[in-house]
Amino acid sequence: MANDLRAAALDSKAWPFEEARKLLKRYPQGAPAKGHVLFETGYGPSGLPHIGTFNEVLRTTMVQHAFEALSDIPTRLIAFSDDMDGLRKVPDNVPNKAMLAEYLGKPLTKVPDPFEKYESFAHHNNAMLREFLDRYGFDYEFLSATEQYGSGRFDETLKSVLRHYQGIMDVMLPTLRKERQATYSPVLPISPKSGIVLQVPVEVVDADAGLVRFEDDGEIVTQSILGGAAKLQWKVDWAMRWVALGVDYEMAGKDLIDSVTQSGKIARVLGARPPEGFNYEMFLDEKGEKISKSKGNGLSLEQWLTYGPEESLAFYAYREPKKAKSLHMGVIPRAVDDYWQFRAAWAGQPIEQRLGNPVHHIHNGQVPAETLPITFGLLLNLVGVLGDADEAQVWGYLANYVPDANAETYPELARLIGHALAYHRDFVAPTLVRRKPDEREMGALTELDAKLAALGEDADAEAIQNEVYEIGKAHFGKEALRDWFKALYETLLGTSQGPRMGSFIKLYGVANSRRLIGEALA
Repeated sequence: MANDLRAAALDSKAWPFEEARKLLKRYPQGAPAKGHVLFETGYGPSGLPHIGTFNEVLRTTMVQHAFEALSDIPTRLIAFSDDMDGLRKVPDNVPNKAMLAEYLGKPLTKVPDPFEKYESFAHHNNAMLREFLDRYGFDYEFLSATEQYGSGRFDETLKSVLRHYQGIMDVMLPTLRKERQATYSPVLPISPKSGIVLQVPVEVVDADAGLVRFEDDGEIVTQSILGGAAKLQWKVDWAMRWVALGVDYEMAGKDLIDSVTQSGKIARVLGARPPEGFNYEMFLDEKGEKISKSKGNGLSLEQWLTYGPEESLAFYAYREPKKAKSLHMGVIPRAVDDYWQFRAAWAGQPIEQRLGNPVHHIHNGQVPAETLPITFGLLLNLVGVLGDADEAQVWGYLANYVPDANAETYPELARLIGHALAYHRDFVAPTLVRRKPDEREMGALTELDAKLAALGEDADAEAIQNEVYEIGKAHFGKEALRDWFKALYETLLGTSQGPRMGSFIKLYGVANSRRLIGEALA
């Protein structure tokens, strides 16, 4: 089975396998000297972590797992926090903004936590990031820029940066505006007076000793850049990290294409090969704007997980990574149902199709066997007509449709009931408006009521659906059946879209559905 999987993975067009094959070509002779392939994902803790951060780690993990299916070379995944960055601006979505404004320019690990829970703002945001990643069960190692610089782990590569100072300037200066060229420095010394990360020109005094000279508040200072006394400018910092840690793979958003290009050139100046990777498209908010940590727009991870399970978010992130996608409350129900549709298909697929199925990558080939007896959309419709219901009431109605309907038999359905109740309460209920039927619709609804009375409570969903269909043909004509179903949704459920009505009526119960019709006709 393992050999079949590897053979199929070598030909699979699923994007994680396409990415993993780049790493196979990188090391055609087997494991590199360090003994493993290193994946990295980076994070700037200048604001609260958002769903895009989670998404990048998720996708990187999918490539890591795909590589592990192709090769026996060990792998590691690093989540790296750029927490030595100077605080550039005060985020919109935090308390104590006036206090933060006093620390502009200082490393994020030296800025007090506005939430007053951790020793610094960076420590707070790093803790949130790790909580996000741990909640999903990622297997990663967390690295802090402050700790790596401070421990001396980057010192040898920092000396190399000074030795190749002019070569790095030759890469960067042509990309900068004239006024920026005059003050640009790859090295950002930390002021011994103010503690601010300085944006000043520096002169290399002694590369082997790590010494530079710069002006600080009118005074000329000679200072080491080693041991955390300086950090590097962003694109140079990225390249230095790749070289110092031996990073083999790192993906990045489309907005960082230029950074990837320049950092790759700098890595080569430093005598190393840049990592493999690809550029994914950005998540957009409901207005089509890029999601931002400092703005706090778009969905948070907590919000998605309130209204849908983790797997539905992973499914949404997996699909079409190079296509910009809106990320708002409205996409959650569809993502839930699409995930379950692909999951139901996986067990019966040949290995080649399984490898192209998103759930294979979500579950790393260990797809759970449990199936879902009802769609999330139908569940939302049921909760919608029940109004202010609780889980016990929902299970009571599910017994009409699902044999042995209980949380022990269907634990995944139990989770979805909680999500459906929350989604209905917060987003659906305020929008539900049942309109009055017109004359033609009243005639069709009256006939539907009579047919349901004749069918009785024990009728199955298919028999009910056939009656609904025939009544629609008789009153609306086959070509206008869509108008009939839309009328059912708008007059009975209060929405413009809805479920297969035979399934819904069976689920809600014939008597209850007749009561809905009676209310519409009243």
